[in-house]
Amino acid sequence: MLILFPLVVFSQTKIKGTVLDSNNTPIFGVNVYWKNTSIGATTDENGKFEINLIKSTHLLVASYIGYKTKETVIQNQNTLTIVLTAENELDTVTVKSRKQSSHRSSYVLQNVINVNKGELLKAACCNLAESFETNPSIDVNFTDALTGTKQIKMLGLQSPYIQIVQENIPNIRGAAQNFGLTFTPGTWVESIQITKGAGSVINGYESITGQINAELVKPLTDSKLFVNAYGAINGRLELNTHINQKVSDKWNTGLYIHGNLRDNKIDNNNDNFIDAPLMKQVNVMNRWQYTNTEKGWVSFINFRYLTDSKQSGEVEFNPDIHKKTTTYWGSEIDTERFETSAKIGYVFPDMPYKTFGLQMSYSNHKQNSYFGLKDYNIKHQSLYANFIYNSIISNTKNKISTGISTTYDDFDELVLTNSYVRNEKSIGVFFEYNYDNLDNLSLSAGIRIDHHNLLETFITPRLHIKYTPWETGTLRLSGGRGKRSTSIFAENQKLFGTNRTINIVANNGDFYGLKPEIAWNYGVSFNQKFNLFNRKGDITFDYYQTDFDQQIVVDWENPSQISFYNNTTNSNATSFQAEINYSPFTHFTIRTAYKYQNIENNYISGVKQAPLQAKNRFFTNLGFQTHQNEKGGNWKFDYTYNWQSKQRIPDTSIYNTIYQQGEFSNSNSIMNAQITKVFSPKFEWYIGGENLTNRKQQIPILGADNPFGTNFDTSLVYSPILGANYFTGIRFNIE
Repeated sequence: MLILFPLVVFSQTKIKGTVLDSNNTPIFGVNVYWKNTSIGATTDENGKFEINLIKSTHLLVASYIGYKTKETVIQNQNTLTIVLTAENELDTVTVKSRKQSSHRSSYVLQNVINVNKGELLKAACCNLAESFETNPSIDVNFTDALTGTKQIKMLGLQSPYIQIVQENIPNIRGAAQNFGLTFTPGTWVESIQITKGAGSVINGYESITGQINAELVKPLTDSKLFVNAYGAINGRLELNTHINQKVSDKWNTGLYIHGNLRDNKIDNNNDNFIDAPLMKQVNVMNRWQYTNTEKGWVSFINFRYLTDSKQSGEVEFNPDIHKKTTTYWGSEIDTERFETSAKIGYVFPDMPYKTFGLQMSYSNHKQNSYFGLKDYNIKHQSLYANFIYNSIISNTKNKISTGISTTYDDFDELVLTNSYVRNEKSIGVFFEYNYDNLDNLSLSAGIRIDHHNLLETFITPRLHIKYTPWETGTLRLSGGRGKRSTSIFAENQKLFGTNRTINIVANNGDFYGLKPEIAWNYGVSFNQKFNLFNRKGDITFDYYQTDFDQQIVVDWENPSQISFYNNTTNSNATSFQAEINYSPFTHFTIRTAYKYQNIENNYISGVKQAPLQAKNRFFTNLGFQTHQNEKGGNWKFDYTYNWQSKQRIPDTSIYNTIYQQGEFSNSNSIMNAQITKVFSPKFEWYIGGENLTNRKQQIPILGADNPFGTNFDTSLVYSPILGANYFTGIRFNIE
């Protein structure tokens, strides 16, 4: 279900409310629903919710882990406040709440994990790529031994197969695929919604394994002034500043400034290559919000500019002297990006079920880079527009969403000495039907038809079903098709950090001579709530399968080259995950998960397990916070453990003996921890560590002693490079 503008809420048929604990602290993530129905809502960061009034019952239920379930009789009121009591709270005892920072709502049709600000702050969260360290549904790994960039995977497949959007507008795609997640500072993110499986047709046809939506902070609700300063022993420094101002009764604006810097060279493994790149980024966003709930309008307008530079290579490399010479190997990546977007939403005053929204965006992305003697430059201009209309058929059990969307992408790439230029244009219409029997069954069936100048005309079907067999159990099914064009060089820039030759096996296609990727994803998820020792918890089982009708294979199996070619058989990804969330006592939470992933690719040399991909993973996150004192201060403690099994390493048999790798890597584990001292609602200090056991890959760069020789390869990374890292920082805000 698409929620375009959650701030537009007014109607005589809605109940508005706030859920607080016994100390008047808002509680995020409370399930609020009409008794004996599946009609519900979830409270936001401020403890607020809205729910449609129905005639079949007057009992409104509020339920949250660690608190007593409360029923409220609704008569003629339109607003109310619900106060929840902790399960072990006595009349003479004061208990402060702990917000459930990551949760799955039983009332959402799709398999969505909601991550709020509290979860993001568990790991210092310097940028969006680093925001998933405490979430078992997303795998985070380094892409190579040069750039320090982290990539994410969902259901075993890399980020290009995930549709990544900001406020439901496609954002990280094309030229931004490799580094785009590092271009959104963590403090700018208000919440993240992770959707597993096929997404909605409303958001386009590209989603295959799922969707990640980042909701940015809003000028209306963000602090008037917020400052976050961060420093780490690996030389990384960051500063974030938010300044928000109310311009008029209906207009609010915010200025968000981010800067990061690393200017010292670290070579702890003594291979004469710096272990982390020198980097500098300046990132500025101006955001405007218009809210007129009386007339049903809400709008957001964003302007954003970014400049980002990275330098990596040998310790002695000086770009002013050694650039593109064989004296020392070095690399520079300079990126400049401008983007603007707008969202306009309207709710019909007399018919609150009828809305329309318009989303528009433009971006201009330029990257100039070289890796040793290899050039890679890309320019990408992108336009996007999406018009959405929502209404009902007969009654609110039957809802529809329909609309039209269009995209335009202009690519200009220089790869070594070859130029690749292409224009992509598409226009599509979509229709989605949503049914809810107000008891135990809801479904969404969507279809879109798109015409693309290179992908031709094609149909994208999607289906989601949610069934509640009993009050505490939720079963979800999903299936759908995705299709995507591929920017093979932008998505695989680690290939330039090797001396492999590039081989494209053309297949009469329009993308570097290749045809597009087409895949089906289908899966099942079951969530069961339970009560153990009078403490609530839940367990979730997810199983998903992705089958490719057509895939562009990235083949690293020949040590002397990297090959790109189309494959139409035997490429698939299987993912199973079991996750348990439990609170054994107040203010202490446990999240643990086991994940099995089997990804097989059909290479020219045969069907093989995907390289650098662990089949088995185990995850645990522990969180505890003390009671708040009279000034609103307390302590927070978070610990995360990640273990992954061995990973297959592509063939290295032609390299010198000292650089030949085994068939599989060793298993490895990483532990992170953070302690936060909240002095007051205005000020807090945090200190933490990453990779506390100092786990390091012994030889992250093959052939480092002769980087212009045939053995040089920085792409075979399966473990951390830097070792243990410790950091500290402060956060200050004025509401």
